This record gives sequence, structure tokens and C-alpha cells, in this order.
Amino acid sequence: MKIRAVINSMRPTQWIKNLFIFAPLIFSLKFFDFFLLLKTVAAFLLFCILSGSLYILNDLFDREEDKLHPKKSKRPIASGTISKSEAISIFFALSIIGLFLAFWLNKYFFIAALVYFVLQIAYSIKLKHVVIVDVFIITFGFVIRVVAGGLVIEVPISSWLLICTMLLALFLAMSKRRHEIVLLEDMASNHRPILKEYSPYLLDQMIAVVTASTLIAYCLYTISAETVEKFGTTNLVFTVPFVLYGIFRYLYLIHQKGKGGSPESLIIKDKPLLINILLWAGTIFFILYFYSTKE
Repeated sequence: MKIRAVINSMRPTQWIKNLFIFAPLIFSLKFFDFFLLLKTVAAFLLFCILSGSLYILNDLFDREEDKLHPKKSKRPIASGTISKSEAISIFFALSIIGLFLAFWLNKYFFIAALVYFVLQIAYSIKLKHVVIVDVFIITFGFVIRVVAGGLVIEVPISSWLLICTMLLALFLAMSKRRHEIVLLEDMASNHRPILKEYSPYLLDQMIAVVTASTLIAYCLYTISAETVEKFGTTNLVFTVPFVLYGIFRYLYLIHQKGKGGSPESLIIKDKPLLINILLWAGTIFFILYFYSTKE
């Protein structure tokens, strides 16, 4: 069995999602606390192990459907590079290691990791077949990452951060569903049965609602009294244009370029979008750590 095939099955390109774990550290103004940074890095790596094991399990459940997909059919489990028995053994090994180390790192972080783990298993077995609930489960995965990031360093988590994370994750999840329907057309329901419950029009309506809600929530967050009091600055409002451009660019790629099936790959491969995200993150970091009255 090839090590490369195992790593590919763990989908390292999707580990970018686990960067949400760093959000509480950054917004708690404790990024330069070496001990807390080290714990957050450890939490990030453990989520990569756990999410990797869950991707293997998901591919195991979906191997027959994935064979019908032009891209997913090339995955190690769907193509037969990794056998069913090998996949099961790898899943259990990675899961046990990840959960054990999570408990050793922090018991509250372990609870969050366990909730994430159980929820994703439920998604793979049943919940991905329940309309609308399926995209919410994907969304909760992002929210749990943020919660886990706060628990591991024992800092309170802003309700604004949770709301913005939830809305952004919904936006990405619905965009992915739309891409699958448009790409596979009449074969969509054969690949993923839940897709027969959606249509491009329905998803466009839902995406429109979530897009507007995301922008409004983020704008309100930057100017709220709570935010100004916490960070000692009103300058976060200057990051709003980056968020506007990022969402509009993503919508452009979905509707005009037919992309959106893999948000993590799209972010990395689309240079304008990647540059915009880096500029947003850099501006946030500069304002919070070098232009704030808070220490």
C-alpha cells in the first residue's frame, strides 16, 4: 500500500479548513504568546489527523457513487488503490491516535473534537441524505473548529465570530452543492442522492440570502460597541472591502467559470482570491496588533 495514496485519501488540500482553529487565538490578541500558539498548532495538527480519518471513512461509504464522478473516481479508495479492509484499518488507527492526543492536550478540546468526530460520522452514514440538514452539518464542522480553537487555549469566543463563521460556511457549502448539480447535470442524483432535492434556482436563492446576511453580519461586527471596546479601535471597518471583493469574486467563479466544487482548492488556485484573503488577514493582523490601544 502506497503512503502517498493514504495521504491523498486524507485530502491534505482540505486541511486549510482547520485554519479556523487559529481564529480565537488571533482575535484574543494573544498570537504572540508562544505557549498558546504552540497549543493551537497542536490542535490544528490533531484536527488534520481526525478530519483525514473521516475523509477516508466518507470515501469508504461513497466509493460506489464516487466511481460515477469524473474527478472523485480517481481517489485511491474509489479507484481500488486502497482496499476496503485497508481503509477501515487506517480509519481506526488515525481516529484512536487523534482522539487520544486530543484528550492529552486538553479535556475540553477533546470534547469539541469528539463532537466533531461523531457529527461527521453521522453525516457520512445518514445526515448527508437529509435536505438542508446536510449543508448545516458541514457548517457546524467549521463552527466546531472555531470553538475547539478557543477551548484549547481557554479564551472566550465572541458570538460575532461564531455567527460570521456559520454564515460563511453556509455560503461555501451551498456553493459546492450548486457546482455538483451543474457539473453532473442528469447524473447528479446518481452520484449524490441528496442532489435530487436541490436545484440551481433553489440554491441561488439560498446563496443570495446567506451572502447578504454574511456581509451585513461582518459589517455590524466591525462597528459594534463590543468590538470597539474589545480591540480599542474602529479601524476594522476598513477590512469590509476585502470581504466584499472576496464574496463577489467567489460568486463570479461559481456563475461565470463553473467552479466552486472544492472551495479549498479554489482559494489556493485563484490568485486574485488568494491575494485578497492574504491582504484581509494581513490588515486584520496589523490593526489588532499594531494599531490597537489594547495590549
